[in-house]
Amino acid sequence: MEKQRRVIALGFFDGVHLGHGALLQAVKETADCLEAIPCAFTFDKSPTAALTGQTIPLLSTLEDRTELMAQLYGIKSVIIAPFDTMQHMDWEEFIADYLVEKMGAVHVVAGHDFRFGYMGEGSPERLRAKCQALGVGCDIIPKVELDGVTVSSTHIRGLVERGELEEAGRFLGHPFVLSGPVVHGSELGRTLGTPTANLLIPQGVIAPGFGVYAAKVRVLPDDPGRQPSRPEEGPYLAVTNVGVRPTVNPALSGVTVEPWILDFAGDLYGRTLRLELYRRLRLERRFSGVDELRSAILENAAQTRAYFAAKERASC
Repeated sequence: MEKQRRVIALGFFDGVHLGHGALLQAVKETADCLEAIPCAFTFDKSPTAALTGQTIPLLSTLEDRTELMAQLYGIKSVIIAPFDTMQHMDWEEFIADYLVEKMGAVHVVAGHDFRFGYMGEGSPERLRAKCQALGVGCDIIPKVELDGVTVSSTHIRGLVERGELEEAGRFLGHPFVLSGPVVHGSELGRTLGTPTANLLIPQGVIAPGFGVYAAKVRVLPDDPGRQPSRPEEGPYLAVTNVGVRPTVNPALSGVTVEPWILDFAGDLYGRTLRLELYRRLRLERRFSGVDELRSAILENAAQTRAYFAAKERASC
């Protein structure tokens, strides 16, 4: 059987921001010209965290990275490699044996600061020279800046931690995304008339600055192995609290994400939601009681509707 021909972007792609987008767009355009498959190569863990021993929260899960690359840039296949193995591979072996021979790369695209192979000995310059020797195309993409600031996962991580998600969205090129299964909560929202779906922050993923956000929610399709299968639903507008719910949780234990999905009725337990967080409406705070809390949530719902109505008018 003939080996599949691939054009491959190289990187970790945490968050799939505009800098990554420059690589992925180049891959899609080149793949279309060469009638090859547009692909991305990524690792199963953060190279920076693995090499430094630091705990570095991620902007996105592997599943969300894969979905964003497909949705935004037309990437058809994502190659997920074990970093613990790849870091010991000779840099020339990585290019010739792994990318070209095993993966069928006919063209590769990397960023200006991409390092690879044992002890990081592989550099963009070495990548370009080796590809040329092998008759494989290679593009090295320069850094991408926005308003004079280099687009990077580190910069965006700081914005997300501070709850500046509109600004984070500018650097990402899309809203900040959180996905996860709906779990059982206290069901207080039902008694307030503002029933929420409860999600846990995925392990290793950054928690946005605590507060209430204007958001959109998609209810993802069921696992194909389950019956009956239900299609994706949404997007719906949602008022989403991120934090520890100080009014009803005096111990301030456990960070949760609780979207109240507006104009939706149905059982979501066991379903997976994908949240797009756009703008923080207010900081999380302790109210005098549940009545004051309910009034604040209803006001936030009105603010959410107004926010997205204004965005829709601005796009017309």
